[in-house]
Amino acid sequence: MDVPNYARRAVDILESYGDAEALVGIDGRRYSYSEVREGVLTMAAALWHHGVREGTAIGMLARNPSENLFLQLGAHLLGCRTAWVASHTPPAFRRRFLKLAEVDVFVYDANVFPELGPELAEAADPMPVFCFGPGGLGPDLTAFPHRITHVDDLPFDPAAVTARPSSLFQTGGTTGDPKLVHHGERFFRALQTLSEMYLASGQPHIRHLLVSGTWHVSSQTAAFMTLYTGGTLFLHDGLEWEPFMETIEKERITSTLLSPPLLYMLLDHPKQQETDFSSFKSLTIGGACANPSRLREGIDRFGPVMRVVYGMSESPFIAALPELVADPEHPERLASCGLPYGDIELEIRDEDGKPLPVGETGEIWIKGSLIMESYWGMPELTAETIVDGWLRTGDAGRLDEHGYLYILDRVKDMIVTGAASANIFSRPIEDVLASHPQVRGAAVIGVPHDMWGEAVHAYVMVTPGASVTPDQLKKLAVAALNEAWSPKTIEFIDAFPLTGSGKVDKKALRELYLADRSLS
Repeated sequence: MDVPNYARRAVDILESYGDAEALVGIDGRRYSYSEVREGVLTMAAALWHHGVREGTAIGMLARNPSENLFLQLGAHLLGCRTAWVASHTPPAFRRRFLKLAEVDVFVYDANVFPELGPELAEAADPMPVFCFGPGGLGPDLTAFPHRITHVDDLPFDPAAVTARPSSLFQTGGTTGDPKLVHHGERFFRALQTLSEMYLASGQPHIRHLLVSGTWHVSSQTAAFMTLYTGGTLFLHDGLEWEPFMETIEKERITSTLLSPPLLYMLLDHPKQQETDFSSFKSLTIGGACANPSRLREGIDRFGPVMRVVYGMSESPFIAALPELVADPEHPERLASCGLPYGDIELEIRDEDGKPLPVGETGEIWIKGSLIMESYWGMPELTAETIVDGWLRTGDAGRLDEHGYLYILDRVKDMIVTGAASANIFSRPIEDVLASHPQVRGAAVIGVPHDMWGEAVHAYVMVTPGASVTPDQLKKLAVAALNEAWSPKTIEFIDAFPLTGSGKVDKKALRELYLADRSLS
């Protein structure tokens, strides 16, 4: 084989860090790098022992056990394809997932999903079923009796595996069925290259606290880059604020990832003022656009450690704006998501796919080693999305004269309103509304209107005891933007509905708007 399996290289990287601390699981167990390496090799041997061979497709249902990481690398060492079920998706989609992903075997966490795991297995075509933990259907992969500590002790030769490893991840989409994003070995190899670049830069080892599930591609990106650079990864099963802050303080966490709504919740949490965040080197804000006014709050609270990252399941890294500061010479940059990341090439194109000049708004197209191979089982959509090696993100944005990227909306969420059918984007309106000192967050959607086709509607969260009125906020938007961009209607809301990846769920807000009107 001309190019060795990337997972074989991953095993060598783990071996190189020896007895340094690598991983702290959700159960509190602390693993050295040698023990993580042993976990990977033993998982690969367990899969082989139970009949899994190269080319096998493995469906996975688990949230955040350490075994997720062992299985991903162990299965890839075998040349398998893994398919990760997002447990927060609607039941109907979860039941269809294993068939859509064309899996051959199914693995689930019997400790966390004692009912859902067997339900999905029963709904799927007959196939072998394995589990993490005792008492589930099929053999417990974590109870394999033989600990494998050396590659030479594996029951197969990784160098003889010809099938190329890959993975399927569900998108964080909020409309219709989430699509299955197919990342091939190029992607996983690129994470190792990025890790080498990080080490070459001389930056300190990472102590990363991961609260999102490792079934998501962005979480695996953070997890493996932490391990490839000799850092320590801390796994939490979801986000509970007090354990989150206690871990940051006690373990001297240097890095974590939050969506903008979760950042706002942290800033508003009373306990955060008592917590020592001085160990932070990188507080990454990703998954959606953040309000500049709230980013300024974060800068005041945490210092110049926040990093805005723009990415998606189809390419977890697209652009980044690190070490945020309130630069008086460029105050507009707090609304930016920064410069292209790594080897990403980025262009703004019109509806016909032609590049647009600097400053004009169009769809963001990207190219690079981190983009997906395809949407699994959807060749027509893949052909529409990946054109001549360029991925159409579906996001509307613009570039300034310095190359900084500004995202305005999802193309499909653009609001077309008024007699002239003007194109209105939600991001600038949300930022203006959130600039009011009594506003904690804003979400703008287009809603049906008999005369204009669509009208701008805003849902707004305010501080306790706020006196600001919808009319005052409308006037604020008119003054900062214009009459056409000002919301025609504004409603106050206690909390935004969030997707499983922590984004504001605008589909749910549209349904809420229509449901409220049907009752009135």
